[in-house]
Amino acid sequence: MSNTLFGTLPAELAENPLLTEAGTPRFDRIQPEHVVPAVRFVIAKAEQALQKIEAEIQPTWSGAVDVFDPLNRMFERAWAPVTHLFGVMNSDALREAFETVQPEVVQFGLRISQSEPAYRALKALQSGPEWNKLDDAQKRIVDRKILSCELSGIGLSGDERERFNALETELSQAGTEFSNHVLDSNKAWSLLVESSADTAGWPDTLRRMTASAYNRSKPEGAAEATPEKGPWRVTLEMSIFNPFMQHCRNRALREQVYKAYMTRASSGELDNTVLCVKHLALRKEKANLLGYKTYAELSLAQKMAPSVAAVEEMFETLLKASLPAAKRDLDEVTDLAWRDGQKEPLAHWDVPFWAERLREERYDFKEEDLRPYFSHEIVLKGLYELLETLFGITIEEQDVPTWHPDVRYYAVRNEAGKPIAGFFYDPYSRPETKRPGAWMDDCLSRRPEPHGKVQLPVAYLICNATPPMGDTPSLMGFREVETLFHEFGHGLQHMLTTVNYPDAAGITGVEWDAVELPSQFMENWCYHRPTLDKLARHYQTGEKLPDELYRKMLAAKTFRAGSMMLRQLTFGMTDIQLHSAFDPLGQESIFDIQKRVMERASILPMLPEDRFLCAFSHIFAGGYAAGYYSYKWAEVLSADAFSAFEEAGLDDDATVRKTGRRFRDTVLSLGGSRHPMDVFREFRGRDPSPESLLRHNGLT
Repeated sequence: MSNTLFGTLPAELAENPLLTEAGTPRFDRIQPEHVVPAVRFVIAKAEQALQKIEAEIQPTWSGAVDVFDPLNRMFERAWAPVTHLFGVMNSDALREAFETVQPEVVQFGLRISQSEPAYRALKALQSGPEWNKLDDAQKRIVDRKILSCELSGIGLSGDERERFNALETELSQAGTEFSNHVLDSNKAWSLLVESSADTAGWPDTLRRMTASAYNRSKPEGAAEATPEKGPWRVTLEMSIFNPFMQHCRNRALREQVYKAYMTRASSGELDNTVLCVKHLALRKEKANLLGYKTYAELSLAQKMAPSVAAVEEMFETLLKASLPAAKRDLDEVTDLAWRDGQKEPLAHWDVPFWAERLREERYDFKEEDLRPYFSHEIVLKGLYELLETLFGITIEEQDVPTWHPDVRYYAVRNEAGKPIAGFFYDPYSRPETKRPGAWMDDCLSRRPEPHGKVQLPVAYLICNATPPMGDTPSLMGFREVETLFHEFGHGLQHMLTTVNYPDAAGITGVEWDAVELPSQFMENWCYHRPTLDKLARHYQTGEKLPDELYRKMLAAKTFRAGSMMLRQLTFGMTDIQLHSAFDPLGQESIFDIQKRVMERASILPMLPEDRFLCAFSHIFAGGYAAGYYSYKWAEVLSADAFSAFEEAGLDDDATVRKTGRRFRDTVLSLGGSRHPMDVFREFRGRDPSPESLLRHNGLT
């Protein structure tokens, strides 16, 4: 078989589904045995192409930038689907294949970023005669490519270069191992509840989910569990863990489940403690090799925040605003617990339970009262209607091969009905094969193709929402609805880009501490009454969310906002401290750092057995190392962006549409082609202010 991207394929690879060059990946055909031969073929092919590029490279846009795009496309087609499946359909066979070739992929990536001819050509382009003919996006791409080369060790040689490359391979492997340990520890732990007395106060949804969890793993020949009679299997997946902690009246069981959650991947063969320290040591050594004192400084070299001091200044501002409110939160919960007869001092596993009781008392509704109104299919339909109102896009399901029967594929069309993008949507929890959390990733990037065509962007949107059970459809908790909107915000920035340079299209090239702007912006619409009228319909009666329940929900929006703010600040501050002040060879442990942060940013003291860092995948197996602060940094931008709609008039359809189109044509369209502060100013007409964030959280 022959094609233009991979050339003539050997007979043994002719039917390999990872070596197709058109359409979306053939997830219906990809198997673990396809991975190693396809990826090694691509690396060899790309090495040949790279040698030719280096021999002929020119200090021009086409000769130093465009010429590399076919290499990127090869890995987009052959390797990116493998990394995606690793997160959503994990198996022993796939792990083995992935881990076999991952170091080879990392080394080839370094081979490109450390190409001396390519670096010299980019530097010559930057100072040469063609520079002034480039547009601003092209100049930004070249500048960022040069910085990327420098942060990839282009300035190193000899033993230092060799050590740097070894560090990159070790870090990549350590991240994979960390992620596997978290997934496996989640799968390995469960609590079997057999007494119906212990389920008193549980919502129906929790009974159904835990009965279903038991049935998925019950011993052969055992009777089926029922929601009414059990047994009930409590697991650490969030859709079970959160409602269990909120509603289980048995304090001893709450303690057991909470401690299991906070000690995931921290003992035995799955212990990530050493891996955490290894990550930090390798990152610090990498930063030192590149001339930075700490990894935090290295991380910030490619972000909006100018320095660690600027990040810490933001932390202090938000800490000052949220600490008094969080102290009041705890006092109120403690008073209620003692009023209702708890004699023991309030512990971490008590707070979610009593906070939920306080919410019920103060606002006269339960979180579970909302769930019947958020049937997954109706929420999706309402979301798509909102996107049409705001951004003029329509969404249409299409029949495309996927990796699981629950997964759907949608085409996105503009106002003229023309296809502009697509996305895969994987909605439900699968704890056996799918990593926890929710995320967006790119499947295909927007890029020019021959004959004036454009490859349309395709996104992956992954959630872990409550699945359907029996005759009951998927009923979403309100937090799951917010999560869906959040991930769609990321997806929209990828899909609605109009930039035709793949190095700046969508989220590519956007500074990491600005990338959460569209996602957090979208969450605001979950509280917008006209939007809720589309999302929230009782799954049995079809009635809208009652006005009284909406008012209660709105009143409860800032419930415990100080505590929620402190939780995020604790994560961000710990992350920065680990990457700027922690000495991997010193006497302090990573948990000492966490404890010191919590002494400043947590009302309850840290539990001695708390090992949350061992499952902190964001910073040890994701992209948020020395960057978790980005959530709060970007939330300042997102809250201020939504305030533009508030000022224009949220109840005026015409102004909502007009403002939505402006947001689309700036934040969502321009991607990484301009600095995010310039993009924000173009949308908002001024610099961002933290006032909207504090106001939205009831902290002003």
